[in-house]
Amino acid sequence: MHRLIQLLNSNRGAGHRLVRAADGESATLYVYDAIGEAYGVDPQAFVRDLQGVTAGTLHLRINSPGGDVFGARAMKTALEQHPAKVVAHVDGLAASAASFLMLAADEIAIAPGAFVMIHEPWSLALGTADDLRGSADLLDKVGLAIAADYVRRTGKPQDEVLALMKAETWFEAEEAIAAGLADRKAETAAIGNAFNLAAYRNPPAALAHRPPDTFAAAAAEHGRYAARLALYERAA
Repeated sequence: MHRLIQLLNSNRGAGHRLVRAADGESATLYVYDAIGEAYGVDPQAFVRDLQGVTAGTLHLRINSPGGDVFGARAMKTALEQHPAKVVAHVDGLAASAASFLMLAADEIAIAPGAFVMIHEPWSLALGTADDLRGSADLLDKVGLAIAADYVRRTGKPQDEVLALMKAETWFEAEEAIAAGLADRKAETAAIGNAFNLAAYRNPPAALAHRPPDTFAAAAAEHGRYAARLALYERAA
């Protein structure tokens, strides 16, 4: 099975959550799943929820193995156009499409033990030789667009960024900060890995095992998340 389908199918889950703070001053959007309408975080639902946020500060909490690049692009654009200050928190994993979604934030914090991963885009292709060549050309364009996001954030030369993407590079917290992909460390440790990452070439050993975490179980590892989830459940 193609690695993209393997990634999405093996990480099908609960989607995203929106939690509004009781004081109305902030809101939190959890991206704790694969990105894609049929697999986890539905980009259209995410954007609709985002449009309803009137708080001055939006916390974007990320624990995602990646997913649909165009869906993530739509989510990123919506975040960039929102008037709130956006603070991204890499709670566990921001891989693939999730790693450039986080770049929509004004500030990025990464938990000790969390990871950011960047790589070249994947796709599925079917058809004639001309069709396949066209698909490869499209992948090159998508890869350059993603690389441009990393270049703007890090200040690194394009060639260096493209080489890091080609190598499927995993950054732990200190490395992500040194590379310019995050601004600071978070105060709490990363949540446990909840994803099957076998589709990737070289995930770190720390992420090799997938515990039977659910969204609620993962969120419960941070007490303040649990409190916010309780507010969400009462509002639902």
